Amino acid sequence: MAMLRAAKHAMRSLGSTAPEAAPFSRMLHASPGSKKIVGVFYKANEYASLNPKFVGCVEGSLGIRDWLESQGHQYIVTDDKEGPNCELEKHIHDMHVLITTPFHPAYVTAERIKRAKNLQLLLTAGIGSDHIDLKAAAESGLTVAEVTGSNVVSVAEDELMRILILVRNFVPGYLQVIKGDWNVAGIAYRAYDLEGKTVGTVGAGRIGKLLLQRLKPFNCNLLYHDRIKIEPALENEIGAKFEEDLDAMLPKCDIIVINTPLTEKTRGMFNKERIGKLKKGVLIVNNARGAIMDTQAVADACSSGHIAGYSGDVWNPQPAPKDHPWRYMPNQAMTPHISGTTIDGQLRYAAGVKDMLDCYFKGQEFPAQNYIVKEGKLASQYL
Repeated sequence: MAMLRAAKHAMRSLGSTAPEAAPFSRMLHASPGSKKIVGVFYKANEYASLNPKFVGCVEGSLGIRDWLESQGHQYIVTDDKEGPNCELEKHIHDMHVLITTPFHPAYVTAERIKRAKNLQLLLTAGIGSDHIDLKAAAESGLTVAEVTGSNVVSVAEDELMRILILVRNFVPGYLQVIKGDWNVAGIAYRAYDLEGKTVGTVGAGRIGKLLLQRLKPFNCNLLYHDRIKIEPALENEIGAKFEEDLDAMLPKCDIIVINTPLTEKTRGMFNKERIGKLKKGVLIVNNARGAIMDTQAVADACSSGHIAGYSGDVWNPQPAPKDHPWRYMPNQAMTPHISGTTIDGQLRYAAGVKDMLDCYFKGQEFPAQNYIVKEGKLASQYL
């Protein structure tokens, strides 16, 4: 529990305006006897054996198989999660715990929840539980929890990397080398310094705040929009300015970073109209969730040059289909969903999952900040 006890911030408050307690509540704490636990992770194949700390894959199974089986529990791990005949479907009716991950999301729909008669606990190995129908989970009396803070450093570092990749026009230079070309002008005509640029983050929670701290040495003009202001001492230390009005902040920004959860309010937030009001030549980094953006509007704006560069690791849906327009739009630096699943991040969220399972077996509470749905109520950031 040491990693979780060392969390820097206080609990996320559970929303007082959330739905009333569920009509029935599935008892969270494990009753005596063997439990069926299902994990859905990405498959590593030939990469699984290359690093013994690679625990976030099917083969690594979060490093908890021996521990679970030594206590008499059944642990099923798969990457097969789609369609009526997938491996996950075979276990929905009698599993007690489902462990999922944002990097290879098993979409836990209301229909799946309805059929999961024994299900008590949904754990996210990482941060971000929007692949779960949270309203249905709350109404069914399920508990949903994630490993808050586990990949904050991983994602914030990745965002900083992507900002620099876009600002310095890195990708075309890399592609020149691969192709055997050499054309300095083809890179330099749109390569800039980060110093002096205005960077705005939409969302300043754990990741957003850490990104702002990482950006301070670059002498940028830092702006942020969030429903809650950063604590005054930290805000002064970073030198960031709070912008209450999102649409007033966005046109000021040379670079926009998305750091807000996916909710019904933020889904499609960056549509054609809002993108059209951004500064021409804006750079956008999105490691939050792909569905916050209007997919085609982003592709069109990159093609027209209104967005001069777009980078991120989140798509809608995931995995991204081969014909997804973001694969082929110009001026993009996209990757699969990788930012939060570094080896260090994996070890943190694997430890957090094990800690919460241990609490579940012992009838103990989780760290308060980990709850996303508890006793029929959603955490405030998902309201």
